[in-house]
Amino acid sequence: MKKYILTGLAMFFFGISQINAQSSNEHKGLLWSSLHGLDYQFKAGVNIGGTAPLPLPKEIRSLDNYSPGLAITLEANITKWIDVQKKWGVSLGLRLDNKNMTTEATVKNYGMEIFNETGGKVEGLWTGGVKTKVKMSLLTVPVLANYKISDRWKIVAGPYFSYMIEKDFSGHVYEGHLRSPDATGDRVNFTGDNIATYDFSEDLRKFQWGLQVGGEWKAYKHLNIHADLTWGLNDIFKKDFTTISFAMYPIYLNIGFGYSF
Repeated sequence: MKKYILTGLAMFFFGISQINAQSSNEHKGLLWSSLHGLDYQFKAGVNIGGTAPLPLPKEIRSLDNYSPGLAITLEANITKWIDVQKKWGVSLGLRLDNKNMTTEATVKNYGMEIFNETGGKVEGLWTGGVKTKVKMSLLTVPVLANYKISDRWKIVAGPYFSYMIEKDFSGHVYEGHLRSPDATGDRVNFTGDNIATYDFSEDLRKFQWGLQVGGEWKAYKHLNIHADLTWGLNDIFKKDFTTISFAMYPIYLNIGFGYSF
């Protein structure tokens, strides 16, 4: 994931340096873009949110701890204005998305597949504590309708489509018991420092899609501040994954800034 972030940052600052270094070409380009109703923008921000089931299922009795983690986003987009007043437009972007979180929860009869002491897997229903780490790096293409409320404010809304390039959905269980293969099966207790790990990373689907809604404020001539809510509409797990019996969706708020030209 680090190499994608570093590459994105290099592209971001290289683009800005090229803009500043080639002012004459910039003016020509801006004039051409203005005549054709085009705007360009580089954006950077952070994602804050989580991957969760909706509504909260009965298996999850309480959420005991939550940490969003550092989730940086980098984006380049182009907007085509479709009216003379430049109030309505359509934008297409390419974004490097990182969506992270760590949670601890108390659950009952929660579908689980854990690694035992010999490295084998045991599947059953878990009651007790669960610590989960979710890290996803995605290439995202947002396709958004734009509407300018005023010279400084605009709102955007539309679908996004993501392809996962790095994935991690793993953790461990603690202070509880596992019944295998079902609620009437044999009971294995875990207490104190006795824990068991799990890893569902390979069960995550590569393709995700959802809706994005947000707004942008023009702080200065080229600097914009934005806030966007992205809401996943398909389960993060593959269709044939049945260990966890409910669907989970990524829901994140992205806050950051952009440089437009």
